Amino acid sequence: MKKIKRALISTYDKTALLEIANALVQRDVEILSTGGTARHLREAGIKITDVSDYTGFPEMLDGRVKTLHPKIHGGLLAQWDNSEHAAQTKENGITPIDMVICNLYPFEATVAKPDVTLEEAIENIDIGGPTMIRAAAKNYKHVAVLTNPDQYPEIITDLDANDGCLSEDVRFELAKTAFLHTAHYDNAISTYLANLETDEEFSDVLTLRFQKADSLRYGENPHQSAAFYRTETAPTPCAAWAKQLNGPSLSFNNILDLDAALEIVKDFKAPTCAIIKHNNPCGLATAGNLQDAFTNALECDRTSAFGSIVGLNRKVTIQTANTIRDAAKSGVKIEAIIAPSYTDKALRALSRVENRRILETGSLSDSEPTMQLRNVTGGVLVQEQDAHNIAKNDLQFVTKRKPADEEIESLLFAWKACKHVKSNCILLAQGTQTVGIGAGQMSRVDAAIIAVRKADEKAKDAVLASDAFFPFPDGVEIAGEAGIRAIIQPGGSVSDESVIETANAYGMAMMFTGIRHFRH
Repeated sequence: MKKIKRALISTYDKTALLEIANALVQRDVEILSTGGTARHLREAGIKITDVSDYTGFPEMLDGRVKTLHPKIHGGLLAQWDNSEHAAQTKENGITPIDMVICNLYPFEATVAKPDVTLEEAIENIDIGGPTMIRAAAKNYKHVAVLTNPDQYPEIITDLDANDGCLSEDVRFELAKTAFLHTAHYDNAISTYLANLETDEEFSDVLTLRFQKADSLRYGENPHQSAAFYRTETAPTPCAAWAKQLNGPSLSFNNILDLDAALEIVKDFKAPTCAIIKHNNPCGLATAGNLQDAFTNALECDRTSAFGSIVGLNRKVTIQTANTIRDAAKSGVKIEAIIAPSYTDKALRALSRVENRRILETGSLSDSEPTMQLRNVTGGVLVQEQDAHNIAKNDLQFVTKRKPADEEIESLLFAWKACKHVKSNCILLAQGTQTVGIGAGQMSRVDAAIIAVRKADEKAKDAVLASDAFFPFPDGVEIAGEAGIRAIIQPGGSVSDESVIETANAYGMAMMFTGIRHFRH
């Protein structure tokens, strides 16, 4: 155990600083401090020694040089059980520093400002702080280093329990966190500088940082171990940062499906429900209210909805909750629900099923497109999110029959919906609800067969969306035989002429979008 007798405190973030400083003073720990931190502590009545008085050397260069001194770093780096170190430090008047409490200038917050200048960014690069943190962490056998106010309560408890001492195990854990802290800080600086004055959308080097949020019982299958990591802060309202209000811990597959459900409903302005199985929607609908959206989405494929994840883009009221409960009573098992928020009555009603996972994200109005990462063995793919939307004026009408306005509305709904379905995708819709979805097929014609079979009688007079062009007329023939009245697709196939002729032969309207929506 190591007795804490002298601590050096220099922080930008002064959250809970007085609490830990007072705890140290109560244990007769001498406190060294600098600049604004020294003023903050002194104004609170805490006795401190200025670093400049301790070193005999003034702070200078507008505060750039404060702690960069042999008496500081000798006190941090000396191995006090090493006789040579002990002799050298004694000869030079260097005494031990047993604890460092330090956090750094807010570089990331500074460069996040839209009008930040390079000069401002440079001035917010901390030099003395990272140097002290790294020195203390390197010498963890003799020095404890705290870099986050969240650490203070546990350290105070440990000091209480051990007569002002900290164990080597505790100091080692603090050191590991300290090196992560400085590594992240240096990465933020290098990333910012690397992206200056470049037209490249993607930097030459990609450094990723995620923090472990949970250990999972297993991965996609019980024989696979797994864990869940996420970004340090929520980049946008998302499933990864949603608050769980009910039910057991999330599984690997739960997280994947909750993410899919939320990202779909975020794409629609009207009240929307997505019902997800195996990362694909088995039903999707928009309506005048959330309960109707749920009912219409469920009607698409009740069989597949067993064991599903439900995503909603509005606050869940008791009316919507009761509609979901009625569906559950009829035999539709719902594993999890994710929505922006719930009324108290709705939450109580839905929570009556103890093992139903219920999550809330907060308002979706602030959602912004984000970069998407996908792992491959030995690498990672990065792309911008598929946030491309089209309007009526973007469409190219290519058949003899032109669609009516209500057909166009349905086609645009189907087009937006199909981009959230695994390719190859054929999606059928009536109004603004799906009636048949053929997902993840190697052949587009097979996807069309599945979508039509799922829709059954509802295929007649439905509209069809295809996430990519029809390479042959066979998929269009299946649609025509089923009574589909209009098709929206990217176009651009060498077979476009024969595809259009087939649509004309069945009296269907067809529109080209000029873009595709592959989702592998």
